[in-house]
Amino acid sequence: MRVSTRIRYGLRTMIEIANATDEGGILQKDIAKNQNISLKYLDCIISSLKLKGLIANAKGRGSGYKLTRMPNKISMYDIYTAFEKIEVVECVNNKWFCERSQQDCKALCYWSEFKTELEQLLMTKNLDEIMKAPHIEFVK
Repeated sequence: MRVSTRIRYGLRTMIEIANATDEGGILQKDIAKNQNISLKYLDCIISSLKLKGLIANAKGRGSGYKLTRMPNKISMYDIYTAFEKIEVVECVNNKWFCERSQQDCKALCYWSEFKTELEQLLMTKNLDEIMKAPHIEFVK
């Protein structure tokens, strides 16, 4: 399983916004600079996060961004699903995808369980916990 760039950058953007100390929030150009994300790509990220209701302009249009709720109330599931629905295999979400979905398909049972466990895992971590995690040093 591979997590998309939008989800990865979305998490980095949320961390950047959560760490902002200015009452006026953090400007998009500063997020782009601090996180090394192009402004054009960040537009899509910001748009998805706003649409999901995770962030908002601090003082109206043209101001910086702030979280809409405390970091401990925003799960990784919230961030992930701002960009993609959780779809492990097609037949879990669409019973008409495969004729075996209508039968006793053990593979479907496994993938359904897998999806549920993945959703639960994403719900167990909140933004606050992610921000407080220790820094990992990679050894060459």
